[in-house]
Amino acid sequence: MEDITTTYFPQIADIYRAAKTIRKVARETPLQQSIRYSMEFNASVLLKREDLHRVRSYKIRGAFNKISSLNKDQLSNGVVCASAGNHAQGVAFACNHLKVKGTIFMPVVTPKQKIDQTQMFGEEWVKIILEGDTFDDSYKAAKAACEAGKKTFVHPFDDPKTIEGQATVGLELLEQSETPIDYVFVAVGGGGLASGLIGAFQALSPNTKIVGVEPMGAPSMKTSIEKGELVELKEIDKFIDGAAVQRVGRYTFNICKDHLYKMVTVPEGKVCQTILDLYNRDAIVVEPAGALTIAALHSFREEIKGKKVVCIVSGSNNDITRTPEIKERALLYGRLKHYFIVRFPQRPGALKQFVAEILGPDDDITHFEYSKKSSKENAPAIVGIELKSPEDLQPLMERMKANNFYGDYLNDKPDLFQYLI
Repeated sequence: MEDITTTYFPQIADIYRAAKTIRKVARETPLQQSIRYSMEFNASVLLKREDLHRVRSYKIRGAFNKISSLNKDQLSNGVVCASAGNHAQGVAFACNHLKVKGTIFMPVVTPKQKIDQTQMFGEEWVKIILEGDTFDDSYKAAKAACEAGKKTFVHPFDDPKTIEGQATVGLELLEQSETPIDYVFVAVGGGGLASGLIGAFQALSPNTKIVGVEPMGAPSMKTSIEKGELVELKEIDKFIDGAAVQRVGRYTFNICKDHLYKMVTVPEGKVCQTILDLYNRDAIVVEPAGALTIAALHSFREEIKGKKVVCIVSGSNNDITRTPEIKERALLYGRLKHYFIVRFPQRPGALKQFVAEILGPDDDITHFEYSKKSSKENAPAIVGIELKSPEDLQPLMERMKANNFYGDYLNDKPDLFQYLI
């Protein structure tokens, strides 16, 4: 087992020093009351709008604080980082502002929008290299390049200066809030922001409960805390790319395991529905990682009643081309979209019968794949159906079976579902 005995805890004096440093580039972000969520949860729910930075996430805080701490020789050699997108933009902005050469490694699957934004912020001061399928792949390539070129690695979360920069979110919260904060919900990828908040609140508001939130498909911090040691997940769901890492940091693990109030996970589909709700009802655009904290509130409905709750909205670097997938995941999670193998009799009028007699009045076919094979009595089709209510599913399946149309239900067969849909 790897040695994780490194002792570090963010000190309030260092956090104040970081706040003074980043004031040059990062303005104070608003703390806004959410009337809708406050009514829904019978609590005072406030959103810390870290999505309103110039780089659209809190990552500029840690990146700028780290690079600003380097000496002249380190700055002249240049810096290297690995990032799924938001840290890359913070580093690119800092390199451009401080006139430091930077090399940025990003996963091949990073949304094009984040790649383009990173290059825009960095201009001629940064070079982007796409490497691997995950942050961890990019991280390994970046570390190798860093050592070969004697450059300084700017870690996205597991570095004291990065953590102290992220901790300035906590200082702002405490200055903005006129009354004590009961709960702070924070998204956890590598754990840098959570660790920084813990440092600030332990010093200035120790009764505030810090809740860490991860995607259900990438529970690296939760798994490590439960096992009492750093765990590297073999496989993760990379959809919530801003919070999907296979392994959290040594510093951040040690801080979070001892000081987080709770570490929870949220299904990716629930996050997607939260993204759509924020856009449609609040005119707030967030990326998947940015919606994690709000999506977690439902699991704390009873506990937070009458309390003052802050959700860190951590980023808004969302690619509009991902919207169909976001909607699809939300519908699947809400049990409103279902996929079947439907066996159509090889006779005229079979499809007409299916639409007229099998589908309910509010059911809608959203996906249809069919190839006629005349030598068989029945030919399978893959059919996606969107329902008005989850309760409409069972009657639909019963009508399909009674009329010999039913072949198989795909939603609960993930391997087959991924292959066919």
